[in-house]
Amino acid sequence: MVTTAETYHVPVLLKESVDGLDIKSDGIYVDVTFGGGGHSREILSRLGKKGHLYSFDQDADAEQNIVDDDRFTFVRSNFRYLSNWMRYYGVEQIDGLLADLGVSSHHFDDETRGFSFRYDAPLDMRMNKRAGKTAADILNEYSEEALADVFYLYGELKNARRITAAICAYRQQKRIETTADLTKATKKLIRTEKEKKDLARLYQALRIEVNHEMDALRDMLKSATSLLTKEGRLSVITYHSLEDRIVKNVMKAGNAEGKVEQDFFGRISCPFRTVSNKVITPTEDELQMNPRSRSAKLRIAEKI
Repeated sequence: MVTTAETYHVPVLLKESVDGLDIKSDGIYVDVTFGGGGHSREILSRLGKKGHLYSFDQDADAEQNIVDDDRFTFVRSNFRYLSNWMRYYGVEQIDGLLADLGVSSHHFDDETRGFSFRYDAPLDMRMNKRAGKTAADILNEYSEEALADVFYLYGELKNARRITAAICAYRQQKRIETTADLTKATKKLIRTEKEKKDLARLYQALRIEVNHEMDALRDMLKSATSLLTKEGRLSVITYHSLEDRIVKNVMKAGNAEGKVEQDFFGRISCPFRTVSNKVITPTEDELQMNPRSRSAKLRIAEKI
């Protein structure tokens, strides 16, 4: 499959998210979700000669889109290791961090990766194809209780236990290896009138578990909070309620759990102030050009 930066992923809320960084020409910035490089290129276009951008991506396919620029450093790694890599490069503080937490169009469109139920493909779903369990491993090896928890917590499927029971019954007869196998195992429990929505939630849950997305997000945001300089900006695009809740909690309470801490005078102690009181969403024009941006929400905060 031939992939270019233009086809890999159409950047969502491009102008709004980069505007939110309030870029200083000589600043140090991080794009923790490089993908097709759209957001990174926009950041670089606003940096001066002394500025620098570090961009993270754990998927080897993203390396096809690397920017040839002395002010740019590509880091092939999960963004949960943000602190380690900044220490490696001798960076003590950053002026802004951007994260587009959505799965790239490239992943959904690649028939070989198993991210989409549109294709009959091996159930892999690993962003980093070099390590970790695949979605097939999880479906066949997790206990019934653990698998039900994955579907309920990460897919928010109300009938998670019934779906899991069907999967466990199916895997006793045949190992679940492909998207077609998963469809056969669950078809009696997926509502016809909401088939796409239910399958999307099922696949979302598996993808989150395979890539440990929630843990990685918590680790990255904790590191970002420590690394950002005073008045440094955090610009984050989310696509579902689970990740959005974590981002919102960090920006409003300073921690992923949303636990509010107050000082002696009852003032809320939080390292951030939100730049915009309202969540920023795509315009109608952007929705028409890129329907996948429909669920996108942009939150921006400044370190205080």
